[in-house]
Amino acid sequence: MGTETQGLASAAEIEALADQMSRIADEIHKRVMKEIKSHDGAPVNDAEQAAARALLDDEILLRQRADGLYADAATYVVKSLAVSQQQLIALTTAAAEKIRNIDRIAAVTGLAGALLRLAAAVATGNPVPIVAAVERLSKQVKVVNAIG
Repeated sequence: MGTETQGLASAAEIEALADQMSRIADEIHKRVMKEIKSHDGAPVNDAEQAAARALLDDEILLRQRADGLYADAATYVVKSLAVSQQQLIALTTAAAEKIRNIDRIAAVTGLAGALLRLAAAVATGNPVPIVAAVERLSKQVKVVNAIG
């Protein structure tokens, strides 16, 4: 890793991740609204409705988890994380970009779930679930890249 600092080693880094999670929640909301508007009042099939509802639920949960990270940032500092802050922000930025631009709304649900897992893992303060959540998010970004 060279001179990069380990991610989540300070309250400010956890707050930066919480900021990113809040921005992603905004992107999820915009994405769902874009999908709804794209139908111009026409009926939406059951699968798309279910995906939109699930994403709105995930948006709320992601906001709640981000708020929790803000509130408890000092207690969530992780000293031995083998992932840099730069890598964490780059990965969550890539996820946000995918949420913003992916054609199929159903593909967004995997990203949202992986982001929720990351936020929950950070709250444990344990590097093992955090690294596992980062790996899961990375895989989800690659899956979305593969489908376009």
